[in-house]
Amino acid sequence: MTAGRIVVAGASGFIGRALVRELAENGHEVVALTRNADTARARLPEGVLAAEWDGRTAADWRRHVDGALAVVNLTGDNLARGRWTRAKKERILSSRILPAAALTQAVREAKTKPGVFVQASAVGFYGNPGDAEVDESSPSGEGFLAGVVRQWEGSTREVEAQGVRRVVTRSGLVLGRSGGVWPSLSRPFRFYAGGPLGDGRQWFSWISLEDEVRAIFFLIGRGDLAGPFDLTAPQPLRQKELCGVIGKALRRPCWIPVPALLLRLLFGEKAGETLLVSQRVFPRRLTGAGFAFRHPDAASALASLVK
Repeated sequence: MTAGRIVVAGASGFIGRALVRELAENGHEVVALTRNADTARARLPEGVLAAEWDGRTAADWRRHVDGALAVVNLTGDNLARGRWTRAKKERILSSRILPAAALTQAVREAKTKPGVFVQASAVGFYGNPGDAEVDESSPSGEGFLAGVVRQWEGSTREVEAQGVRRVVTRSGLVLGRSGGVWPSLSRPFRFYAGGPLGDGRQWFSWISLEDEVRAIFFLIGRGDLAGPFDLTAPQPLRQKELCGVIGKALRRPCWIPVPALLLRLLFGEKAGETLLVSQRVFPRRLTGAGFAFRHPDAASALASLVK
Protein backbone atom coordinates (compact mmCIF):
# COMPACT_ATOMS: atom_id res chain seq x y z
CA MET A 1 0.00 0.00 0.00
CA THR A 2 1.39 3.40 -1.01
CA ALA A 3 1.84 5.72 1.96
CA GLY A 4 -0.62 8.58 2.26
CA ARG A 5 -2.67 10.69 4.65
CA ILE A 6 -5.07 8.76 6.87
CA VAL A 7 -7.58 10.55 9.09
CA VAL A 8 -8.62 8.61 12.21
CA ALA A 9 -11.60 9.64 14.35
CA GLY A 10 -11.60 7.90 17.73
CA ALA A 11 -7.79 7.75 17.69
CA SER A 12 -7.50 8.03 21.48
CA GLY A 13 -9.59 4.90 22.09
CA PHE A 14 -8.39 1.35 22.75
CA ILE A 15 -8.36 0.29 19.08
CA GLY A 16 -7.60 3.77 17.77
CA ARG A 17 -4.31 4.10 19.68
CA ALA A 18 -3.04 0.79 18.35
CA LEU A 19 -4.16 1.56 14.79
CA VAL A 20 -2.55 5.01 14.76
CA ARG A 21 0.73 3.50 15.95
CA GLU A 22 0.62 0.83 13.22
CA LEU A 23 -0.17 3.37 10.49
CA ALA A 24 2.59 5.75 11.61
CA GLU A 25 5.15 2.93 11.76
CA ASN A 26 4.28 2.06 8.17
CA GLY A 27 5.07 5.55 6.94
CA HIS A 28 1.58 7.04 6.68
CA GLU A 29 0.78 10.65 7.50
CA VAL A 30 -1.72 10.18 10.32
CA VAL A 31 -4.20 12.84 11.42
CA ALA A 32 -5.90 12.01 14.72
CA LEU A 33 -9.20 13.80 15.32
CA THR A 34 -9.51 14.50 19.02
CA ARG A 35 -11.56 16.68 21.36
CA ASN A 36 -8.44 17.80 23.24
CA ALA A 37 -5.40 18.13 21.01
CA ASP A 38 -3.01 19.15 23.82
CA THR A 39 -3.81 16.07 25.89
CA ALA A 40 -3.78 13.77 22.88
CA ARG A 41 -0.33 14.86 21.70
CA ALA A 42 1.28 13.39 24.80
CA ARG A 43 -0.21 9.96 24.05
CA LEU A 44 0.16 9.83 20.27
CA PRO A 45 3.24 8.49 18.47
CA GLU A 46 5.79 10.99 17.25
CA GLY A 47 4.82 12.54 13.92
CA VAL A 48 1.06 12.02 14.31
CA LEU A 49 -0.91 15.26 13.90
CA ALA A 50 -3.60 15.89 16.52
CA ALA A 51 -6.45 17.91 14.98
CA GLU A 52 -9.11 19.18 17.36
CA TRP A 53 -12.81 18.62 16.61
CA ASP A 54 -16.06 18.57 18.55
CA GLY A 55 -17.36 15.33 17.07
CA ARG A 56 -20.42 17.11 15.73
CA THR A 57 -19.46 19.61 13.04
CA ALA A 58 -17.13 19.70 10.06
CA ALA A 59 -14.88 22.63 10.96
CA ASP A 60 -11.29 23.49 9.99
CA TRP A 61 -10.16 19.85 10.34
CA ARG A 62 -12.12 18.93 7.20
CA ARG A 63 -9.18 20.01 5.02
CA HIS A 64 -7.35 16.86 6.10
CA VAL A 65 -10.09 14.71 4.54
CA ASP A 66 -9.61 16.36 1.12
CA GLY A 67 -7.37 14.03 -0.88
CA ALA A 68 -6.81 11.58 2.01
CA LEU A 69 -5.89 7.99 1.33
CA ALA A 70 -8.40 6.88 3.96
CA VAL A 71 -10.79 8.04 6.67
CA VAL A 72 -11.34 5.69 9.61
CA ASN A 73 -14.29 6.23 11.94
CA LEU A 74 -13.85 4.47 15.29
CA THR A 75 -15.93 6.85 17.43
CA GLY A 76 -18.44 5.63 20.00
CA ASP A 77 -19.14 5.70 23.73
CA ASN A 78 -17.83 2.67 25.64
CA LEU A 79 -20.61 0.06 25.79
CA ALA A 80 -19.11 -1.76 28.76
CA ARG A 81 -18.76 1.25 31.06
CA GLY A 82 -21.71 1.92 33.33
CA ARG A 83 -25.27 0.66 33.55
CA TRP A 84 -27.50 1.17 30.51
CA THR A 85 -29.72 3.92 31.86
CA ARG A 86 -31.85 5.95 29.46
CA ALA A 87 -29.17 8.68 29.41
CA LYS A 88 -26.41 6.13 28.79
CA LYS A 89 -28.33 4.57 25.90
CA GLU A 90 -28.80 8.00 24.36
CA ARG A 91 -25.02 8.61 24.63
CA ILE A 92 -24.27 5.23 23.06
CA LEU A 93 -26.30 6.17 20.00
CA SER A 94 -25.48 9.87 19.68
CA SER A 95 -21.74 9.30 20.17
CA ARG A 96 -21.85 7.19 17.02
CA ILE A 97 -24.33 9.07 14.84
CA LEU A 98 -23.18 12.67 15.37
CA PRO A 99 -19.48 12.16 14.56
CA ALA A 100 -20.48 10.08 11.54
CA ALA A 101 -22.58 12.97 10.24
CA ALA A 102 -19.64 15.37 10.60
CA LEU A 103 -17.28 13.00 8.77
CA THR A 104 -19.84 12.43 6.02
CA GLN A 105 -20.17 16.19 5.58
CA ALA A 106 -16.38 16.52 5.30
CA VAL A 107 -16.32 13.85 2.58
CA ARG A 108 -19.22 15.53 0.77
CA GLU A 109 -17.37 18.86 0.72
CA ALA A 110 -13.97 17.43 -0.25
CA LYS A 111 -12.84 18.35 -3.76
CA THR A 112 -10.74 15.20 -3.97
CA LYS A 113 -12.59 12.37 -2.25
CA PRO A 114 -10.72 10.00 0.09
CA GLY A 115 -9.84 6.60 -1.33
CA VAL A 116 -11.70 4.60 1.30
CA PHE A 117 -13.93 5.19 4.31
CA VAL A 118 -13.67 2.59 7.09
CA GLN A 119 -16.77 2.55 9.29
CA ALA A 120 -16.47 0.74 12.63
CA SER A 121 -19.28 -1.58 13.65
CA ALA A 122 -19.79 -4.62 15.88
CA VAL A 123 -21.10 -8.17 15.89
CA GLY A 124 -23.95 -6.80 17.98
CA PHE A 125 -25.49 -6.30 14.53
CA TYR A 126 -26.55 -9.98 14.65
CA GLY A 127 -28.47 -9.76 17.92
CA ASN A 128 -28.69 -13.10 19.73
CA PRO A 129 -28.64 -15.91 17.12
CA GLY A 130 -27.86 -18.60 19.71
CA ASP A 131 -25.99 -21.61 18.31
CA ALA A 132 -26.53 -20.67 14.66
CA GLU A 133 -23.45 -19.86 12.58
CA VAL A 134 -23.56 -16.30 11.23
CA ASP A 135 -21.41 -14.32 8.81
CA GLU A 136 -21.63 -11.18 6.71
CA SER A 137 -24.54 -12.60 4.71
CA SER A 138 -26.70 -13.06 7.83
CA PRO A 139 -29.52 -10.63 8.67
CA SER A 140 -29.49 -8.22 11.58
CA GLY A 141 -31.03 -9.35 14.85
CA GLU A 142 -33.29 -7.83 17.50
CA GLY A 143 -32.61 -5.75 20.60
CA PHE A 144 -31.26 -2.36 21.58
CA LEU A 145 -27.67 -3.04 20.51
CA ALA A 146 -28.63 -4.50 17.14
CA GLY A 147 -30.70 -1.39 16.48
CA VAL A 148 -27.81 0.90 17.43
CA VAL A 149 -25.39 -0.97 15.20
CA ARG A 150 -27.76 -0.85 12.21
CA GLN A 151 -27.98 2.95 12.58
CA TRP A 152 -24.21 3.16 13.16
CA GLU A 153 -23.50 1.29 9.93
CA GLY A 154 -26.02 3.34 7.99
CA SER A 155 -24.76 6.67 9.33
CA THR A 156 -21.98 6.97 6.71
CA ARG A 157 -23.59 5.14 3.80
CA GLU A 158 -23.92 8.42 1.93
CA VAL A 159 -20.17 8.44 1.15
CA GLU A 160 -20.76 5.57 -1.29
CA ALA A 161 -22.94 7.89 -3.39
CA GLN A 162 -19.96 10.26 -3.41
CA GLY A 163 -17.92 7.55 -5.15
CA VAL A 164 -15.98 6.52 -2.04
CA ARG A 165 -15.27 2.86 -1.32
CA ARG A 166 -16.72 2.07 2.10
CA VAL A 167 -15.72 -0.81 4.38
CA VAL A 168 -17.73 -1.74 7.49
CA THR A 169 -15.81 -3.62 10.21
CA ARG A 170 -18.05 -5.71 12.50
CA SER A 171 -15.71 -6.38 15.40
CA GLY A 172 -16.08 -9.05 18.04
CA LEU A 173 -14.66 -8.82 21.57
CA VAL A 174 -11.22 -7.29 21.09
CA LEU A 175 -8.58 -8.79 23.40
CA GLY A 176 -5.59 -6.62 24.24
CA ARG A 177 -3.56 -5.70 27.31
CA SER A 178 -4.19 -1.96 27.17
CA GLY A 179 -7.99 -1.97 27.45
CA GLY A 180 -11.15 -3.48 26.01
CA VAL A 181 -12.72 -6.46 27.76
CA TRP A 182 -9.52 -8.22 28.84
CA PRO A 183 -9.06 -6.45 32.22
CA SER A 184 -12.65 -7.29 33.19
CA LEU A 185 -12.39 -10.89 31.98
CA SER A 186 -9.06 -11.57 33.70
CA ARG A 187 -9.58 -9.75 37.01
CA PRO A 188 -11.64 -12.46 38.79
CA PHE A 189 -9.05 -15.10 37.85
CA ARG A 190 -6.28 -13.14 39.51
CA PHE A 191 -8.22 -13.50 42.78
CA TYR A 192 -8.92 -17.22 42.16
CA ALA A 193 -12.59 -16.40 41.54
CA GLY A 194 -12.83 -16.98 37.78
CA GLY A 195 -15.72 -18.93 36.35
CA PRO A 196 -18.21 -19.13 33.47
CA LEU A 197 -20.88 -16.48 33.04
CA GLY A 198 -24.38 -17.91 33.34
CA ASP A 199 -24.49 -21.47 32.03
CA GLY A 200 -21.40 -20.76 29.90
CA ARG A 201 -22.97 -22.15 26.74
CA GLN A 202 -23.19 -18.81 24.94
CA TRP A 203 -20.79 -18.33 22.03
CA PHE A 204 -18.16 -15.59 22.28
CA SER A 205 -16.70 -14.23 19.05
CA TRP A 206 -13.41 -12.50 19.73
CA ILE A 207 -10.30 -11.14 18.01
CA SER A 208 -6.86 -10.14 19.26
CA LEU A 209 -6.05 -6.43 19.17
CA GLU A 210 -3.10 -7.24 16.91
CA ASP A 211 -5.35 -8.94 14.34
CA GLU A 212 -8.00 -6.22 14.65
CA VAL A 213 -5.46 -3.58 13.65
CA ARG A 214 -3.90 -5.79 10.97
CA ALA A 215 -7.34 -6.45 9.45
CA ILE A 216 -8.20 -2.73 9.26
CA PHE A 217 -4.80 -2.06 7.67
CA PHE A 218 -5.42 -4.92 5.20
CA LEU A 219 -8.86 -3.57 4.24
CA ILE A 220 -7.55 -0.04 3.71
CA GLY A 221 -4.99 -1.36 1.26
CA ARG A 222 -7.29 -3.63 -0.73
CA GLY A 223 -9.03 -1.39 -3.27
CA ASP A 224 -11.16 -4.28 -4.48
CA LEU A 225 -12.89 -4.85 -1.12
CA ALA A 226 -15.98 -3.05 0.15
CA GLY A 227 -19.01 -3.66 2.35
CA PRO A 228 -19.25 -5.49 5.70
CA PHE A 229 -16.46 -7.65 7.10
CA ASP A 230 -16.60 -9.62 10.35
CA LEU A 231 -13.47 -8.88 12.37
CA THR A 232 -13.53 -12.00 14.53
CA ALA A 233 -11.09 -14.88 14.87
CA PRO A 234 -12.08 -17.98 12.87
CA GLN A 235 -12.47 -20.05 16.06
CA PRO A 236 -15.25 -18.67 18.30
CA LEU A 237 -15.63 -20.36 21.69
CA ARG A 238 -18.41 -21.07 24.12
CA GLN A 239 -17.98 -18.88 27.17
CA LYS A 240 -17.12 -21.81 29.44
CA GLU A 241 -14.41 -22.88 26.95
CA LEU A 242 -13.00 -19.36 26.89
CA CYS A 243 -13.08 -19.40 30.69
CA GLY A 244 -10.94 -22.53 30.65
CA VAL A 245 -8.44 -21.00 28.23
CA ILE A 246 -8.16 -17.85 30.37
CA GLY A 247 -7.63 -19.98 33.48
CA LYS A 248 -4.90 -21.99 31.80
CA ALA A 249 -3.15 -18.86 30.52
CA LEU A 250 -3.21 -17.24 33.97
CA ARG A 251 -2.60 -20.53 35.83
CA ARG A 252 -5.77 -20.09 37.79
CA PRO A 253 -8.89 -22.28 38.16
CA CYS A 254 -12.11 -21.66 36.26
CA TRP A 255 -14.53 -22.96 38.81
CA ILE A 256 -16.98 -20.40 40.28
CA PRO A 257 -19.91 -19.81 37.88
CA VAL A 258 -21.63 -16.45 38.00
CA PRO A 259 -25.43 -16.98 37.87
CA ALA A 260 -27.24 -15.30 35.01
CA LEU A 261 -29.77 -13.86 37.49
CA LEU A 262 -26.98 -12.13 39.42
CA LEU A 263 -25.53 -10.67 36.21
CA ARG A 264 -28.96 -9.33 35.24
CA LEU A 265 -29.41 -7.80 38.70
CA LEU A 266 -25.97 -6.16 38.57
CA PHE A 267 -25.95 -4.96 34.97
CA GLY A 268 -29.59 -4.91 33.90
CA GLU A 269 -30.31 -4.93 30.17
CA LYS A 270 -26.59 -4.78 29.35
CA ALA A 271 -26.05 -8.29 30.74
CA GLY A 272 -28.53 -9.86 28.32
CA GLU A 273 -27.04 -8.11 25.28
CA THR A 274 -23.32 -8.46 26.10
CA LEU A 275 -22.34 -10.99 28.79
CA LEU A 276 -25.07 -13.55 28.14
CA VAL A 277 -25.67 -13.08 24.41
CA SER A 278 -24.62 -15.94 22.11
CA GLN A 279 -22.92 -14.95 18.84
CA ARG A 280 -21.11 -17.57 16.77
CA VAL A 281 -19.62 -15.33 14.09
CA PHE A 282 -17.24 -16.35 11.30
CA PRO A 283 -15.04 -13.93 9.26
CA ARG A 284 -15.73 -15.61 5.93
CA ARG A 285 -15.31 -12.53 3.71
CA LEU A 286 -12.05 -11.59 5.43
CA THR A 287 -10.45 -15.03 5.17
CA GLY A 288 -11.85 -15.41 1.66
CA ALA A 289 -9.97 -12.25 0.69
CA GLY A 290 -6.71 -13.83 1.85
CA PHE A 291 -6.27 -12.34 5.32
CA ALA A 292 -4.17 -14.58 7.60
CA PHE A 293 -4.73 -14.34 11.36
CA ARG A 294 -1.73 -14.19 13.68
CA HIS A 295 -3.95 -15.51 16.47
CA PRO A 296 -6.63 -17.77 15.00
CA ASP A 297 -7.20 -19.54 18.34
CA ALA A 298 -7.77 -18.15 21.81
CA ALA A 299 -4.86 -20.04 23.37
CA SER A 300 -2.28 -18.26 21.20
CA ALA A 301 -4.01 -14.88 21.65
CA LEU A 302 -4.08 -15.14 25.44
CA ALA A 303 -0.54 -16.49 25.60
CA SER A 304 0.62 -13.30 23.87
CA LEU A 305 -1.31 -11.19 26.42
CA VAL A 306 0.12 -12.76 29.55
CA LYS A 307 3.69 -13.58 28.50
